Formats: sequence, C-alpha cells, structure tokens
Amino acid sequence: MNPWDMYKKLFAAWENATANYLEQVMKSPLVLEPAGAWLSAMMKTKKKSDEFAASWWGGLGLPTKRDQERTLHKLNQLESKLLDLEERLAQKP
Repeated sequence: MNPWDMYKKLFAAWENATANYLEQVMKSPLVLEPAGAWLSAMMKTKKKSDEFAASWWGGLGLPTKRDQERTLHKLNQLESKLLDLEERLAQKP
C-alpha cells in the first residue's frame, strides 16, 4: 500500500474522531457557561471603554463617533433634498 494513501486514511480517521469529540465538548455547559460569562464581561468592558473614549474626546472639544454619525446623516439628508430640488428644476419648462 502507498504510504501517502495510508497517511491520508489515518489522518482522516484522526480528524473525524477529533471533530466529534470537540463538537461534544463545545456543546457542554461546562464550556458554554464560562465562555458566555467571559463574553459578557468583555462586552461590558468594551462599552465602558467606548464611553470613556467618547467622554475624553468630548472633553477636548472634539466630535465623538456619535456626533460624526449624526453630522453625516444630516449631510446625506441635505444632499438628497438638493438632488430632489435639482430634478424638479430640470423638469420645469
């Protein structure tokens, strides 16, 4: 038998057994509960970090991400209204 074919068969068997085992482990509450708690803690940390950064930038008098998003939204609205007006003017004889 070809050594390469034998290696491929052994590897496929190992991969299948490992995949089945890891699938069972990843479904276990012993893994999911700590992972969920860790994810929740990281999300809370991210939220606090974002709030701190926004207050810091705001304290310096610079626009925050939220301020920039609001400004961009208003600019898009104005551009849309301007295009509508241009279309109306182009249609009038």
